Amino acid sequence: MASNRKISLSADANGLLSHAGGFLLTRTLAITGLNRALSHELERWRPSRAVHDPGKVIADLALTVALGGDCLADIALLRSQPELFGPIASDP
Repeated sequence: MASNRKISLSADANGLLSHAGGFLLTRTLAITGLNRALSHELERWRPSRAVHDPGKVIADLALTVALGGDCLADIALLRSQPELFGPIASDP
């Protein structure tokens, strides 16, 4: 689903976004359909009681690395901005 909305970010108190690159990567995943493809292909390994979509977990880990993370615990970077990245799986 393509959006015609203009993306506008600033460093003042209005519209402040510390991880603009992460936002753009997230939008790229959505526009290209890669997020849906990951979810579809990994669905067969999802336990019946799993809360988080394995495709989103993989995408979140890749996004963490792209934003400079170097270990699994760095996913807390995404978890600190739920309004931007949505629900993020816990470290365990």
